[in-house]
Amino acid sequence: MVVNIEATLASVSAAIEAAELMSGREVKDCLVGTAGANIEGVNSRGVVAVTGKGREITQSDVDRVIEAARAVVIPMDREVLHVIPQTYIVDDQKGIRNPLDMIGVRLEAEVHIITGSVTTVQNLVKCVNRAGFKVENLVLQSLAAARATLTSDEKELGCLLVDLGAGTTDLLVFSEGAPYYTSAIPVGGAQVTNDISIMLSVPMDAAERLKRESASCWLEDVDPEETVVVPGVGGRAPAETSRRKLCTIVQPRMEEIFRMSRERVEKMGHWRHIKGGVVLTGGGALMQGASELAQEIFGMPVRVGNPITLGGLVDEYRSPVFATGVGLVMLGAEAAQMDTRRDGGKQEKAKAPKEATLSRIVDWFKRGFF
Repeated sequence: MVVNIEATLASVSAAIEAAELMSGREVKDCLVGTAGANIEGVNSRGVVAVTGKGREITQSDVDRVIEAARAVVIPMDREVLHVIPQTYIVDDQKGIRNPLDMIGVRLEAEVHIITGSVTTVQNLVKCVNRAGFKVENLVLQSLAAARATLTSDEKELGCLLVDLGAGTTDLLVFSEGAPYYTSAIPVGGAQVTNDISIMLSVPMDAAERLKRESASCWLEDVDPEETVVVPGVGGRAPAETSRRKLCTIVQPRMEEIFRMSRERVEKMGHWRHIKGGVVLTGGGALMQGASELAQEIFGMPVRVGNPITLGGLVDEYRSPVFATGVGLVMLGAEAAQMDTRRDGGKQEKAKAPKEATLSRIVDWFKRGFF
């Protein structure tokens, strides 16, 4: 959430300037990722009668059934970010991924609707606009991270994506290739840093450095003899402490995050969908022992989700920290390709009448003079 307009504006400007320098391209508009405890997901269903010629399902029917499924009551302070089709039903025939050109009388669609706080979204858009850029689209960050890290097999089997951010932990459950549950827990890596700061009496920046360089959340992997240097405050000399002590500070908080994640999914009845394991991503996934601790609490296979290999993506960015950024780029590229194909189709249709007229003129000349 934006809590300081000027600071966020400066961050946006600096990030885009760095991207322009690295890529050698000028940025005019951008995809903006949004996340946080204000995000909510709900499943809905829509039904329409097929009106196409010969009861053949057209794109118009699909658009109408998605719009019908979208018609759910949401509070005035929320807005719809995404409406994602899960599956279609044609005359009681279930499990259809693409109903186009099928014959039927009734078309149903099950969709996942993701909503966000209007004020949170508007503040984010305002920061980007004031920095001099146009917001092309808003994308849920966990959806972007899923695009960059999850395999098609994991989505089909059903898996849980846990995006360990600084302020929140975002959850996304996939089943049969589509999202079924979206939620966020208001606890993240910042709370781990805060615990270290309080328990070891060090500033937040020193606590963050200790967390990144020395912390582990799996006590079994820590050597009892190993020590870490804790910086002094107010002129005090640095002191040594056991690395196991640091682990005893970090592990309970990470354990709490994973337990809250499991309880949230179980409470909504979606745990049965998860057969393909758990994928950890975000900066918190880099902590030593995170996958081992998660595997014990979730009771199923866990892996760390790195962005998939892409041409031009240097090794530095093949990290869970950048999963959301890579996913946004991939989603933006796919949307641009679809727009190009759509515009190409319109151009072809625009050419068709002219070509037909030219053909008639050629035929008239042939009949009249040859």
